[in-house]
Amino acid sequence: MKYRAIALDLDGTLLNSNKEISKKNKEIIMKAAKAGVKIILASGRPVPGIKKIAKQLHLEEVSGYILAYNGGMIIDCKTGEVIRREVIPTEYYADIVHCANKLEVTTLTYDSEGIITNDENDEYVHFESRINNIPIRQVFHLEEEAQLDPPVKFLCVGDHKILQQLQSKLDDKLKGAVNIFFSEPFFLEITPQGIEKASSLEILLEKLGIDRKSLIACGDGYNDIPMMRYAGLAVAMENAQVETKEWADFIAPSNDEDGVAAAIEKFILLA
Repeated sequence: MKYRAIALDLDGTLLNSNKEISKKNKEIIMKAAKAGVKIILASGRPVPGIKKIAKQLHLEEVSGYILAYNGGMIIDCKTGEVIRREVIPTEYYADIVHCANKLEVTTLTYDSEGIITNDENDEYVHFESRINNIPIRQVFHLEEEAQLDPPVKFLCVGDHKILQQLQSKLDDKLKGAVNIFFSEPFFLEITPQGIEKASSLEILLEKLGIDRKSLIACGDGYNDIPMMRYAGLAVAMENAQVETKEWADFIAPSNDEDGVAAAIEKFILLA
């Protein structure tokens, strides 16, 4: 099988424990790209946090793609074209922010530059900023500011037990209009319904004229399972969740041992 595209999760997969791309991974990805393989960065991260990684890989030169917010947005790195953008309907912003405020929970979302939030001093806001290497901007009325550029995702941060209360209140209030789930015990994510990596990959591959059997998907987390099930070849890192590994056709070395490079060499460069 000649693989024509590879979808790479970032945290726990392409990036090592220091949140860096290793020299080996970068070198091998660039070889695959120059051989004509489409490189797709598929992550739950916001666009500004993925663009920095894309730039390190020179994806604007080799026709790579960003699949951000777990599939809510797809961008062509070379042309800047936004291929898909699913946003949370504006009528729910006030409910999301006000319900969080009542429980003294900090909420954040993103603009084109980085994070916008109603509490720039919150430790978890700073954690999200550090992970993505993006700036924080304080606003006083987040629900109003967000309407200027409707976001793909809101993130409510804090103590897990309080966030569980918030999840219950939002479920009751919004009645399934949006998707509300934990990505970490301290991160409660709110996204449009029906957003996950596989559905966005289907849209992108159709545009590129590539059959899904020609796609390799590499991941480590629960949110990578849909794209691993969708792809022609599923690769899990050695450090992946047990359930994620169960869907893998191949277990690569860990993200600290250049697992992505090993998979690309085995199935693309040396195949």
